[in-house]
Amino acid sequence: MDSLLIAAFASRRNAHAPFSGFLVGAAVECADGRVFGGCNIESSSYGLTVCAERTAVFSAVAAGECHFRRLAIATEASRLTPPCGACRQVLWDLCGDIPILLGNAAGDTLSFQLSHLYPDPFDANSLA
Repeated sequence: MDSLLIAAFASRRNAHAPFSGFLVGAAVECADGRVFGGCNIESSSYGLTVCAERTAVFSAVAAGECHFRRLAIATEASRLTPPCGACRQVLWDLCGDIPILLGNAAGDTLSFQLSHLYPDPFDANSLA
């Protein structure tokens, strides 16, 4: 199994999902090789919940990182789980067109570029 996906599964163990029970882990690899993990964290005020992907990237940015190689997302779901729309926007803004690796506990994996999921992004060019 890919080491980044292993890190995402390790981060998944820290997920706080008392409402949905859907535990998600993510790990982002920075250009310098450092890896930052993240997990989903739910709130009883559902709109305040944050996804694992954003937690991982925000942790990296908070540590001074701004160049990213790839991101992995790990769940137990039988269907591989891509990032939600909000995460796609944040990933595009902060990471650009990076490879995304999906994995589940059954050992299924899928890898693709973010632009495959987010083909016509709203970004800084849209603000010009």
